[in-house]
Amino acid sequence: MSSLYKRVDYQALINFSADVLQRIGYPRNKAEITAKVLVEADARGVASHGVTRLKVYKNELESGHVKPLADPEIVFETPISAVIDGHYGIGSHISQFAMEICLEKTRKNGTCYVSVRNSNHFGMAGLWAEMASREGFIGSAYTNTIRCAVPALGRQRMLGTNPIAVSIPTDEEEPFLLDMATTTAARGKLGVYKRRGKDLPEGWIIDEEGEPISDAQAATNLLADPTRELGGQVFLGGSGEEMGGHKGYGMGLLVELLCAPLSMGSWTRDVFQTPDANVCHFFSAFRLDLFGDPAPIRTYVGNILRALRNSAPLHGESQVYTHGQKEAARRKIALEKGVEIDEATWSMLNGLARDFNFASLEER
Repeated sequence: MSSLYKRVDYQALINFSADVLQRIGYPRNKAEITAKVLVEADARGVASHGVTRLKVYKNELESGHVKPLADPEIVFETPISAVIDGHYGIGSHISQFAMEICLEKTRKNGTCYVSVRNSNHFGMAGLWAEMASREGFIGSAYTNTIRCAVPALGRQRMLGTNPIAVSIPTDEEEPFLLDMATTTAARGKLGVYKRRGKDLPEGWIIDEEGEPISDAQAATNLLADPTRELGGQVFLGGSGEEMGGHKGYGMGLLVELLCAPLSMGSWTRDVFQTPDANVCHFFSAFRLDLFGDPAPIRTYVGNILRALRNSAPLHGESQVYTHGQKEAARRKIALEKGVEIDEATWSMLNGLARDFNFASLEER
C-alpha cells in the first residue's frame, strides 16, 4: 500500500460494503443498493459520500435513527406527482423507490415531482438525478440534511449543506451533471480533511464568534457537539453579502423549501434532533420531447459543453471542464484499475472486517 491510497476492485468493494451493511442489520437487497451508492461516490472521487460512511451508517442505526426493515409508502399522488413517507427507513432504498416512481410517471405523462419525508442520508445526490438523464430525461434531486450551516449574516446553525443535483442528457455518452452542496463544501469533506491531516481552506466554516476555522478536528468537533448551536459551515459566497453569501444562502433555503413543506416533513432545524432522522428529499424529471425533437436538443446541449471545454483556460491550467466531466473520467479509471481508497478509510474497513469476523478486502 502507498503512503496515502490503495486501489480496490469496484465490485469487490460493493460486495464487502454490502456484507458490512447486512451484518449491522440491513436486509440484503437494501444493503446492496446502499453499497452501490457509496462505492459509486468513491469511484467518482467524491470520498465525502463514499464507503467511509459505513461507520456513520452503523452508528446511526445503533442510535435508532434508521429503521432498516421499514419500507416507503406513497401517501399522496397525482398523475405527475407523489408524496412518499419513508417511515425512517434506509435513505438510498427510499430514494431509489422515489425515483422509480418519478421516472414511471414521467414516461407516461411527460413530467413528475416527488417529495419524500421521514428518510435518511441518501448518498451522492447526483446519482439520483442521473437516473433520469440515463433515460433521456432532465432530472433533479435535492435533500435537506443535519443542521450544520449558518445563514448569511448569522452565527446560529439553522440549515444544512442542502445539495442541488441536476442532470441533462447530451449527444455524448456522459450527461451534464451538476451536483453541489449549497455550502462552500459538503460536511463530509471536513471529515476527509481530518482523516488526511489537512487544514481546511479559509471560508468553509466559522466558529461561535464568526471567525474562520482552519483546523479540521476543531471544525468537526464544533459540528458534532449538540450543546453548541453557534458557528458552522458557510454558504457559497461567504458569511457576509459582499461576495454573494446571500445568494448561496438563498440556494440552500430554496432546497429546504422544496424538500420539507412539499412533503410536510421536518425542516433542517429539526433533522436528527430526535431518535428519528426526519430527512426530506425532492426529486423531479421531465422529458425533452415536451420541447420538440429530443435529438437536436441533446446535440445543442453537447455543443454548448464542448464550446466551454475548448475555451481558453487560465494560465497553468490544462483546460476548462464542465460539470460531471472529471467525475466521469475518475469513474472510468476506477472501473479499470480499482477504486481509490485513502489510508484512513482502508484501516476503518479492515477494522469492520475484524469486528464482524469476515474476510478483509485483501483476503477476498
